[in-house]
Amino acid sequence: MKEEKIFGMSFAKVYPLLIAKVEKKGRTKAELNEVTCWLTGYSIENLDELMKSDITYGDFFLKAPNLNPDRKLITGTICGVRVENIENPLMQEIRYLDKLADELAKGKALEKVIRKPK
Repeated sequence: MKEEKIFGMSFAKVYPLLIAKVEKKGRTKAELNEVTCWLTGYSIENLDELMKSDITYGDFFLKAPNLNPDRKLITGTICGVRVENIENPLMQEIRYLDKLADELAKGKALEKVIRKPK
């Protein structure tokens, strides 16, 4: 697996950027946290603890307690790349969260951001 710079970055530095992105568009940290918890299986309390830790962004996803199987329903492009076609599994997990944050920032209803099978 190719080592990407983002994998080694601090979760405590990257996640606030996602929070700022959604808040700038009128959404809330609570909504992003809900989406993040749905995706990864972490609790809100876990997220708060991880923000105070030195965990890397890559390890945040590698150590996720319960990656949601419905995350595979996330499709579309992020940074010009289709998330469903990303070959590096860790990068794909990171881009899933990026895509969900983008959807929140674009005003998509929380119920539609959190994927459920039909």
